[in-house]
Amino acid sequence: MLTIALPKGRLGDTVYQALQKAGYGIPAMDAIGRRLVLEDEERSIRYLLVKPMDVAVYVQYGAADVGVAGKDILEEKKADVFEMLDLGLGRCHMAVAAPLHFQENYSRKLKVATKFETIARAYYARRGREAEFIHLNGSIELAPVLGLSDVIVDIVETGTTLKENHLEVIDRFMEISARFIVNRASYRFHQDRIDTLIKRLEEVINL
Repeated sequence: MLTIALPKGRLGDTVYQALQKAGYGIPAMDAIGRRLVLEDEERSIRYLLVKPMDVAVYVQYGAADVGVAGKDILEEKKADVFEMLDLGLGRCHMAVAAPLHFQENYSRKLKVATKFETIARAYYARRGREAEFIHLNGSIELAPVLGLSDVIVDIVETGTTLKENHLEVIDRFMEISARFIVNRASYRFHQDRIDTLIKRLEEVINL
């Protein structure tokens, strides 16, 4: 079977619709309930529904042949996979945000709250800025409001949550969208089938 890892949630639903249009849907997906694995034996397709942060891990280690993950996840996990196609879905960007009228104090380490520590570290290393990183799993916007950090590094879509917490973007530095990724070994063994899938997806997203 060709095993496809999809992220749970809104992005996964959107990607599945694209796959369905490309001819890779599974009828049982409409009544999925709490199941995490769906199979279509006739067409030899299996879907895995996993947390967005885990898609790249499943693909890298061969539990899935292909998958769809955000560029943010690929950069954060440093996933050893082939990044084959930008699907153009779920577009947003990674940004640094700070309280309104923030003035950076260069005489001390900058305190940075984020759940994307690898990305944040690389960003400040490029700038040559010494920083202390505080890893949070959610409600990142609270950190500077409560004095836990000076700034945050996080995904920004509309910016509404930032505004509601009196924060503003001070630098956008990474464009993010959903990427179609492939396990390296799987591509060697199933290249024709995977290339066909990619071609059909390209046709769908370019409509």
